Amino acid sequence: TAIQGEWRPGPRADFFLAVKARFGSLPLIVEDLGMITPDVGALRDQFDLPGMRVLQFALDGDPKNPFLPEHYPTNVVAYTATHDNQTTRAWYGSLSDDSRRRIWDCVGHPIRPSEAAWELIRLIWESHAMLALAPVQDLLNLGADARMNWPGRPANNWRWRATAAQLASPAFEQLRELTKLTGRVKT
Repeated sequence: TAIQGEWRPGPRADFFLAVKARFGSLPLIVEDLGMITPDVGALRDQFDLPGMRVLQFALDGDPKNPFLPEHYPTNVVAYTATHDNQTTRAWYGSLSDDSRRRIWDCVGHPIRPSEAAWELIRLIWESHAMLALAPVQDLLNLGADARMNWPGRPANNWRWRATAAQLASPAFEQLRELTKLTGRVKT
């Protein structure tokens, strides 16, 4: 486990300079979530690498929260959730009324749990983020039984699997239409 671990400085800029010299562009995404020190942000910005924004992290009540879609710069990758989060449908269903109202402010109207995943997908697809991603569980509007990972839980993670029927869902066509509508793909 990491309990006995310790933080040690890595090669920092030297690493990215070597990779860039060898391969050219740096098609990387920086996981700048959690406890990030200023030097991490500076290194990310020095190499113009996109960071991450997770919409489920936007509901602390702070109107300046960087996870709110209206605050996304272009150089980020936006997610409804990650592999470590509850599915958006289950997450929304567990929220307090105050938190739900914050989401309603973002989407512009009240929503039911059955609509939450697609409303949040739409929000990040409409954002300025260079890339918008949603876990397939959100695309399929699945509940808590489709959660992928529970951080800190050592067993029974990464067991959810999409079925062939799920992968043939009309939701993929709905996503294609949203992607065209929001200009995220050339028609």
